[in-house]
Amino acid sequence: MHAPSPNHDERPAGGDISLLVVHNISLPPGVFGGTEVIDLFLNRLDYDSHSWLDRLRGLRVSAHFFIRRNGLIVQCVSTDQRAWHAGVSCFAQRERCNDFSIGIELEGTDELPYTDAQYDALTTLTSALRARYPLQHVRGHEHIAPGRKTDPGLAFDWQRYGAGSGWLPEQLPPA
Repeated sequence: MHAPSPNHDERPAGGDISLLVVHNISLPPGVFGGTEVIDLFLNRLDYDSHSWLDRLRGLRVSAHFFIRRNGLIVQCVSTDQRAWHAGVSCFAQRERCNDFSIGIELEGTDELPYTDAQYDALTTLTSALRARYPLQHVRGHEHIAPGRKTDPGLAFDWQRYGAGSGWLPEQLPPA
């Protein structure tokens, strides 16, 4: 499924796409299945529909992909474009991770287990992305923006994901 977000721009010329970043999101927090996440990425979120959402007013963000609890993959930004998912970030002494990464949002929270359907969709998507791009590492938002972000959180099973998607241990976040 496609839900094209306007929140993207061109990647820097001559750059590589070597990092995959895993996130989580639910809006309002802990609420699944609604339109709010896609609406946020499309700049059409009804901030007045829930008191918590007002804090997002004016925020312009996106991700390349959003994976729902049932495993449905929604593409919001072309992987050839720079999505606005990482914010202030650094990996391997390189800042501005949006420049060289692909961002995948899982519908979830740091504390609730992700679904089997999400792990299946994520590993399938990862295989397709690794066949097209020279992805060398995968990290959570928490690893590239420590102290600022906590996702995908303790509920995300890195070993399960790594085994299913073929990442080598040195390509995964340290345990």
